[in-house]
Amino acid sequence: MKILFSPSEAKNSSSSLAEISENSFIFKELYKERLKPLKAYNDFVNTASLKDLEKFFELKKEDDILAFKGDIFKAKTSMAITRYSGVSYKYLDFASLDESAKEYVKNNTIIFSNLFGPILAKDSITNYKFKQGAKLNNEDIANFYKKTFSKALDEFLQDEQVLDLRASFYDKFYVPSKKFYTYKFFKDKKVLSHFAKAYRGLLLRIMAQNQVESNEALLSVLPKELRVIDIKDSPKKTEVSIEILS
Repeated sequence: MKILFSPSEAKNSSSSLAEISENSFIFKELYKERLKPLKAYNDFVNTASLKDLEKFFELKKEDDILAFKGDIFKAKTSMAITRYSGVSYKYLDFASLDESAKEYVKNNTIIFSNLFGPILAKDSITNYKFKQGAKLNNEDIANFYKKTFSKALDEFLQDEQVLDLRASFYDKFYVPSKKFYTYKFFKDKKVLSHFAKAYRGLLLRIMAQNQVESNEALLSVLPKELRVIDIKDSPKKTEVSIEILS
């Protein structure tokens, strides 16, 4: 089973792995395409004025802005799954997983980075700051990745069940051509929006701990505080509704 996952705005800045190369990412055959937005980003952050960077990064302090300048192609990297540190990643708590669970996450989770595009959790990326929906050279980066990587993603996922745990924004990057699964979370009969991130991270953790290979297997290992209240099946996707009891 493969899991589609969102990135997070919050990131860990520590980096100890080698610089970006063709070996840093899944889909090596598309490395030259992936380089296009990376080069555009690199050129902009290293030539733009401080005022323009303040707007681009949405930062006020000069030191915070300058932390993101520098050649990203010469910067050290870290695994994507340890780079991101937002709510979903806190609830996943990757560091506390045993080795087999970590390997599951690293090899089965595709993260849709706003800058780097679709990457495996084990792929290596630099620290960066690139807002959701931002453009480079007036090009919509989400649309660029959708046009360039959708075929490769479809081929990669063709023999797998797919669980889409992304925020809806990331449909702009990719929508599976095959049928997939999604989860919606409810608390006190209300749909969770922001805090759904926590339960997406928790679901990924449960999957890793149980080496889940199908949606049926996932449903069988849900904790008692996550109760299935509805399953809607359509030609393109199956949506599972979960009530949070705790």
